[in-house]
Formats: sequence, C-alpha cells, structure tokens
Amino acid sequence: MALAARLERFFNQQGIAYQERPIGRASSLDEAVSALGESRKNVIKATLLIDISGIVMAVHKFDSALDTEALHQLTGRHLQPLTAQQTMRLFGDCDPGFTPPIGNAYELPVLLDEGISQAEQVLFSSGTDHSMVELDGRSLRLAMAGSREGNLAIRGPGNNGGRDALTLAEVASKLKKLYRLPPMPALALRILRLTSNTEATARELAELIEFDPSLTAQVMRYARSALFNYPGQINSVQDAVTRVLGFDRVAHIALGIASVRAFDVPKAGILGMDSFWRHSLYCAFVSQRMAPRCGADKGLAYLCGLLHNFGLLLVGHLFPAEFKELNKLREANPEASMQSLEQQVFGQGGEQEIISVGHGAIGGILHRLWELPDPVVKAAGVHQQPGYQGEHQNYVMMVQLANALLKERGIGDEFNSDDIPALLDGLGLEPGFVDELNVEIDQVAPELDALASSLNT
Repeated sequence: MALAARLERFFNQQGIAYQERPIGRASSLDEAVSALGESRKNVIKATLLIDISGIVMAVHKFDSALDTEALHQLTGRHLQPLTAQQTMRLFGDCDPGFTPPIGNAYELPVLLDEGISQAEQVLFSSGTDHSMVELDGRSLRLAMAGSREGNLAIRGPGNNGGRDALTLAEVASKLKKLYRLPPMPALALRILRLTSNTEATARELAELIEFDPSLTAQVMRYARSALFNYPGQINSVQDAVTRVLGFDRVAHIALGIASVRAFDVPKAGILGMDSFWRHSLYCAFVSQRMAPRCGADKGLAYLCGLLHNFGLLLVGHLFPAEFKELNKLREANPEASMQSLEQQVFGQGGEQEIISVGHGAIGGILHRLWELPDPVVKAAGVHQQPGYQGEHQNYVMMVQLANALLKERGIGDEFNSDDIPALLDGLGLEPGFVDELNVEIDQVAPELDALASSLNT
C-alpha cells in the first residue's frame, strides 16, 4: 500500500480522484519534495496545533511558515504545535514526519491558508516516505470540504527570481561591507592565542582567566560540578586546570564563555541565549565522547560542538527584530527545517537577503574571520548540510550526529529528522554506540542543565 491506510480509504469512500507520485525512500519531507523535481509552489503541507479545546490541522504552502499572530486573530485561540510523539499517536498509519494535509481523513478540523482552495493542482505527502499525492483543483476542494479558510502563513521567497546563489566568499565580503561584525572579545582572543602556543602552561591559562572575576566563577563552578565528581577541594583556576579539567577543556570552555560576550541576544525563547548554552554544552559533550572512536581530537571535537551554532547568535545580534520573528516561527513550525525558516525571514530581497544562506554558513564566516581552528570553522559552516563530504568531514558529522540525538530530547533549534544510520556509517560507528551515548547523556543531563543555567547569569 503506497498511501497511508486512512488517507487511501477516505479518498475511495469520497470518490476523490488522485494520482500517486512514487519517489525513492526519503528521510524527510524536504527530501521527498526535492525528489519530485518540480517547483515547490504547488506543494502543500500540514502543521498540527493544539490547545485546551483540542487539535486542529493548519494546511499551508510548503514554502511558507505559520504566522502565530494571524492564527490567533483568526481563531481567538492560543494554539501550540504538537510534538512529534503526539503527532505519531494521531497518525499511526504514517511514517514519522510524513503527515498528509487532509484533516478530514483523520477527523480533524482544518484551517486552510487563503488561496490554496483555488489552486489548479497540489502535491503533498501520502503519509509514506516513498510517495507523494497529486490532486487537481476539483478533487482538492472535495477533500477540503468544511475547512475554515484564512490568512495563516508568511510566504517564502519563491524560486529566488532566477538569480544565482551567492557564494560564501561573496557573502563574507558583503557581510564585512554592510555590517559592523563584532570582533572577537579581547579576553577570548588572548585565550585563543595562548592555546596556539604549545609551550603554554596551566599557570599562564589560570592567570589569564583570573583577570576576569565572572569567568573565574564560571570555570570554578564547571570544575566543581557533578560532571567530574572530584573528591577534593578546588580553590583556584589552576586547581581546576591541573586536578580536574585539564588545559584544553578549561581553555575551550573559557573561550566559549568569553566569545559569547560579543553578542547581544535575548535570553528567552527557543533560539535565545539560555537555549543556546544548553544546546551547545550538550553538543560539545556528545561530540567529545565520539571523538576517540572517530580518530578525532577530543579537544577539537568539544570546541566544534560548543561553537557550531555561533551564527545564530550573530543573526540575533545584527537583526533583533527579524530574530524575534524567527524565534516565533521556529516555535510554531517544529517540522520545518531551520534553513527554510531563515529563507522566509531573510530571503525577501534587499541587503538582508545574504543572511538567508543560513546561520551555519554565517557562523563559519565569523569563525574564519576570528581565526578559529579549521575544523571549528567547517563544523559551524556546513552543519546544516546533510551528506557533507570534504575537508574535516569527521568533525562535521560528529556535530551532525550529536544534534540528531539531541533533537530526540527536544534540545537544539533543528527538529526535523536526520539519517542517523548514514552518519554512524560515515563515522565508522556501530549502531549500538547510540545506546551507549544515550545512557551517558542521561547520566550527565542534570549537571549540563545546571551549567547551562549558570552560564547566562
């Protein structure tokens, strides 16, 4: 059966004509749509929402994101997106992430974005990961009978107007020309230079950190945390370096803390500074745990995980109003890729459109300007690119795999699915290693959460 069972039964019972469009097995709806090889303007999708009154399905164009304020104005309800687990309970006959936008087949009320009902043709998920469905205009209107229509969504940038995509070199040039990019804070720069000196001592690092009372307190708190269970007294930063953490770990956490001071970003929200620190610390921990199995340097792996999302901070620093909107869209559209949301906020033309290349690429550019190590630059720059192959790909894939595992815990900014088996294979890891990592994450989660809370105080 190529269609989800309830969807196929609904079409047959209602006498609705449809055409199945087979594709190769896809890991996400984004990939399935790309496999069609057609314009995305005819593709529609479903977003599931809930409040105390129940569940509704919002149906909108694939290249759009829901406008939470418009939804509230239309319904008078404070609707929140369903989690992936809640969605799968409702759509048990569907593959995860492939929800058909036909609410009537699942006895759900539908909110339909304006204009869709007038389409001559639409394409959408069949509920499976290996086919799509095509309906003509008449069949669509039959399938959507009883839907409430209104303005629900923010439109995307379309097909980019036929313009060629910017190269990263062009983006870097324009960024430097158009905006005052924050320099690396002086303390962070001094720490970075110290780490490049192979003869640097623990005393020199401790003395550098102790110039800053706030950084000193945060490093001491880190060393005393239950993550390390050190039984003795830790009375100085030098104790933290020599007895507990080691030179590299102290240098890297201090570098991350000092570097974040370059950005003025709100604390709250799914993309705010509080969430950033939680995501970064978890990703750094998981990446470091993978490193010995992947022939990678543990310290560099930790730093890659810790700093891979700095582009998001830069976007928030340069464009506070747009960042606020991106934050709202992320919360309202959990199944959309972060890149698609960034396209919708920044890809509307004008100078800001260079930001639509994605926060990963922007972060890689900033790390290059700050002269961070090449693996850190690459991990930040391409962590949003599935299937990356090239320079420092083991560090990139470690960050990608860490993020994939963390998504299952609701940690991070990307909640769409990943090809975990392919990442494991690319890193030469056995599938059972995921279970080991998850056990370790469970063990340290309370300490990482506490540290994340303390780092933004």
